Amino acid sequence: MKKTLLALAVLVLALPALSAAAPAPQAQPPFDEFFLDKALRIDLYQSGDAKSETVTIHRISEEAIWPESKSGLLPPFDYGRYVYRVYDAASNRLIFSRGFDTMFAEYKTTSPALAGTVRVFERSLRLPLPKRPVLFVIEQRDKRSLLHPVFNQILDPSDYHVIREKPGQPDWVYEARITGDPHDKVDLVYLAEGYVAGDRDKFKADVDRMTDALFAIEPYKSLKDRFNVRGVFRASAERGMDEPRQRSYRKTVLNAAFNAFDLDRYMLIEEDHLMHDIAAEVPYDVLAVLVNSPRYGGGSIALDYCVTTVDHPASPQVFVHELGHSFAYLADEYYQSEVSYNDFYPKGVEPLEPNITALLDPGHVKWQDLLSPGIGVPTEYGKDRVETLQAGLRDGRAARGKALDAAKKRNAPEKEIRGIEAKFKAADDALGAKIAAVRAEYASLEDKVGVFEGAGYASKGLYRSMIYCLMINNPKNEFCRVCQRAIARMIDFVSGRS
Repeated sequence: MKKTLLALAVLVLALPALSAAAPAPQAQPPFDEFFLDKALRIDLYQSGDAKSETVTIHRISEEAIWPESKSGLLPPFDYGRYVYRVYDAASNRLIFSRGFDTMFAEYKTTSPALAGTVRVFERSLRLPLPKRPVLFVIEQRDKRSLLHPVFNQILDPSDYHVIREKPGQPDWVYEARITGDPHDKVDLVYLAEGYVAGDRDKFKADVDRMTDALFAIEPYKSLKDRFNVRGVFRASAERGMDEPRQRSYRKTVLNAAFNAFDLDRYMLIEEDHLMHDIAAEVPYDVLAVLVNSPRYGGGSIALDYCVTTVDHPASPQVFVHELGHSFAYLADEYYQSEVSYNDFYPKGVEPLEPNITALLDPGHVKWQDLLSPGIGVPTEYGKDRVETLQAGLRDGRAARGKALDAAKKRNAPEKEIRGIEAKFKAADDALGAKIAAVRAEYASLEDKVGVFEGAGYASKGLYRSMIYCLMINNPKNEFCRVCQRAIARMIDFVSGRS
């Protein structure tokens, strides 16, 4: 792209100054004035550590399909730790934008990145094919969530460096559910990972099973006619995925691997460019990678893709949870779990995700209109008492282990060992009963919308809207009402209803 960049560099000087603030709201640009009904995909590399970042364009490809809505060129929500904007070079007009997250954004919050270890990650971004040169700008949020430009380049769609190859390896496509034109639907596409050539029928059955699980849950259940569903099958040489901690490696199409950011059950895919190459064989808005394995686990990169194994009993719930991240930009609501992130949500800054809040202004809660009448803000639900009792359980179990080890080392009689176990079991049962009593005390809040502390990996300072939700844990297998609304809003946007 060097020749084009030099020829059009003068246009950069004429464009509006790039500021940390988002552009002022404006009417949706007319699609046919600025774009053709095709796509331009930009494959990037992001490299750096916690303090530095370099963005490099690897390649730019033309795709035959622009499946998204023609009326949603500028989104109505402010999602993503990054934003890319496209300006018409001749008129300086903003004609397209999208928020996005990346694997690199997660890496920047980990201990290796804070220690200065540089890594490189892939990310693919897509926009409608412009009719004429545009300025492509990537902005990144700082710790106060303000946007700052980190990359910009003039793109000329007529440049001969743009790759216009047809897909070189046509894969088997399963049209599981087609309800209409891709521009007017949410096109959900499943990609096969770790399925060998003889597993095609299994992949088809797994697509159907995951789709059935998704459409059994609101708001997907009520809005399932807004979806097209396809599967793209490319055979792997071996079944499964990499499990580095177990020293187990499999030759698969996308090189899916557990142990992402050193978390044993967190699985991600670093082959982002190839993943989008395969997906581009069909219209797609939403990507889900199905991994042919019975192990529990999965992962996602928000506004890009989700991945899950398929043969664990909890796999359908994992899929629906991870899709909540990748499709609707929902945050994790759990907070008592091992994570590798440091300061993932900086204190004093309101999270971008629609389902958690830092409650910086208690008089104007993010989901104010959904609050149950008379609910307290924040909402007391016995959390501190339960956590104190749970800490007692953990301490008791640790003491039990030490006592049993000591007894076995001195060859204590079986009767003494049984007595030790009975003593600690009685203590466990007593604490468990107290926990159940506290939860029963607040049982009436389980269907109420309030402001419950504990969310986004933080026990203190971040809040969720309901006690139970699929983004934390829900015995009823339901999303909370705030998450349901956020998902429905995204379905409206992607299918051209907003």
